[in-house]
Amino acid sequence: MADVFDVLVQDHQVVKQMLSELEAGAVRPGTSPDQLAQRKKLAEQLIIEESRHEAVEEMYFWPAVRERLRHGGELADTAILQEQQGKEVLAKLDKLDATDPQFEALLAEFISAGREHIEYEEAHVWPELRSVLSRDAAAELGRKITEAKKTAPTRPTRTHHPPRARSKPPVPSPPPPTRLATR
Repeated sequence: MADVFDVLVQDHQVVKQMLSELEAGAVRPGTSPDQLAQRKKLAEQLIIEESRHEAVEEMYFWPAVRERLRHGGELADTAILQEQQGKEVLAKLDKLDATDPQFEALLAEFISAGREHIEYEEAHVWPELRSVLSRDAAAELGRKITEAKKTAPTRPTRTHHPPRARSKPPVPSPPPPTRLATR
């Protein structure tokens, strides 16, 4: 069975291919209606793939990063912020037709941000997590992500941040001072 890194590599390859296709087919004067329709369809496929991918990362991957890595909270927070910004762009893009002037600008913004985010995950997060996950834990995480993708949202959703683990339990307040009874 594929481990978490195999699953995420496959997702990233699919997304990077879509980004390259969208970048190569940027709208120019004389673009036909059929080409515009195909471009919108590819953007919709990108939105579906990204939405599923980010949703399952939020459910399983980022909690594992937070739990297993010493600086996991910082890594996850950075990535989740990038993802949320990407989802906001995709939500706007989803509402536009390929003929809308904003369509290309939003697409270009997402292409750049998407590549930056993939690079961040692959270069900064994966190596650290790979070094602490056992083979069985990586396989189990991959299984959970694969299974969750089957029912994951196909449109951008708001990021739900899991509660951060506290490094120390809260210190209870001291009891209020008592007055000695005097007679």
